[in-house]
Amino acid sequence: MLSLRTIMHPTDFSAHSEYAFRLACSLARDYGARLIVLYVLERPLLSYSGVMTAPPPPPPSAEQRQSVQAQLHRMKSPDPAISVEHLLEEGDPATAIVQVAQERQCDLIVMGSQGRTGLHRLLMGSVAEQVVRQAPCPVVTVKTPLPQTRPSGEPASETAGSPAMVTKG
Repeated sequence: MLSLRTIMHPTDFSAHSEYAFRLACSLARDYGARLIVLYVLERPLLSYSGVMTAPPPPPPSAEQRQSVQAQLHRMKSPDPAISVEHLLEEGDPATAIVQVAQERQCDLIVMGSQGRTGLHRLLMGSVAEQVVRQAPCPVVTVKTPLPQTRPSGEPASETAGSPAMVTKG
């Protein structure tokens, strides 16, 4: 049986991330694992052909950090028995996610993915794809919620989301 003691959920506060958070909470509950919820304040660099065209942006303001911290702490597990730790980091999201996963010895990363394809993915990259390639543990990406289909008369399922990819198992 899979042993999960620490599960990390990197969030960007999107709908895809919300579905992934619900799945992470369910897994943490089922395995008795602690849950780390991580948000990375991105510090973009403006460059053209590998040459910096502008000075690096200033660090996030105290107000911005407080706003994000408040939003992060509003993410609570529906089960109060689940131990949830909230972390706020700065930097490149994929790099920070992988680094925190290594430092905290995470057994699983559960994250949302927007499922970008084509030119947009080529130009913008994919944080989820980079994490899948570099993570020290298995990664579950959640692209969309499961459809709410059920036989008549049965209550709606509380299912979190549909894992789009499980890797590095």
